[in-house]
Amino acid sequence: MIRIKKEGILLHQTNLEFENEGVLNPATIRVGDKVLFYYRAVQKGNHSSIGFCKLSDPLTIEERLNKPILFPEHDYEAKGLEDPRVVYIDGLFYLTYTAYDGVSACAALATSTDGLQFEKHGLIVAQMDYAEFKQLAETNAPLDEKYILYNNFNPRLWDKDVVFFPRKINGRFYFLHRIKPHIQLVSVNNLSDLTADFWKDYYLHLHDHIILTPKYKHEMSYVGAGCPPVETPHGWLFIYHGVHETPEGYVYVGCAALFDLDDPSKEIARLPYPILAPERDWEIRGDVDNVCFPTGTALFDDTLYIYYGAGDEVIATGTISLTELINELLSYRA
Repeated sequence: MIRIKKEGILLHQTNLEFENEGVLNPATIRVGDKVLFYYRAVQKGNHSSIGFCKLSDPLTIEERLNKPILFPEHDYEAKGLEDPRVVYIDGLFYLTYTAYDGVSACAALATSTDGLQFEKHGLIVAQMDYAEFKQLAETNAPLDEKYILYNNFNPRLWDKDVVFFPRKINGRFYFLHRIKPHIQLVSVNNLSDLTADFWKDYYLHLHDHIILTPKYKHEMSYVGAGCPPVETPHGWLFIYHGVHETPEGYVYVGCAALFDLDDPSKEIARLPYPILAPERDWEIRGDVDNVCFPTGTALFDDTLYIYYGAGDEVIATGTISLTELINELLSYRA
């Protein structure tokens, strides 16, 4: 069994209005020897924006802005911007986040050439009523009852946790997304292909796009995309979150799986246990208890730094040997 070494809390909330409730779930990317760090900042009343800081090394804050780098400007994000992830593809930073309008929570995209000034491109997943999604998804095969359990609470479909692969694969964009309880995969030549008709056809064949389903006890309730996939010689490393229900509520843990480099729909291996679980006070008790929610990584030599939201209130860091993690995964080859 292999576990992440916990390096402690990296970022706390401050008295600044935009982050006086909590900081959590950061998007991270290594640029040279530094790490760019985009985090969800929550102000009292549960309104979120995206803050920014720069790390001089994986564990040291060099610069932190005193105002959000991205904030609500449009109707689709009127109630907040949440849980960003970031990759760099062909000269552009692609930053995805969950846009919440008070009714639906759906993934949106912003891009930048310098990592500081972003252009918003709006929602990139379907804007669809839940009833229409259900009708489409049930057309060709029965729908897992958990889709109904987790999605029928709202008239609009929630589609979150969009995470791009850090490069094109065979000339195509790939990204993960999550409609509870599974992780699904999208592949397109161009992002302009993500039309309403695309999504209708996609949901007609939903079962063909599901790549990760709950399998083990620690992820039995549902799974969700976490950090952008890490490319290794043996496959794409997925650090994702798994959730299981207990008498005290849901417990969020960090999990690891390996997928094929040329065909990311093919699972190579998955660990039957979590590599990150709530143990420390600041993970067990917070705005939401029992949460370890990994969303960013940075690789320095063989050390993979994993950044995660803890207790939905602070941001912490863990480290693990990439070589040891891959070797452990390969011992559980599917």
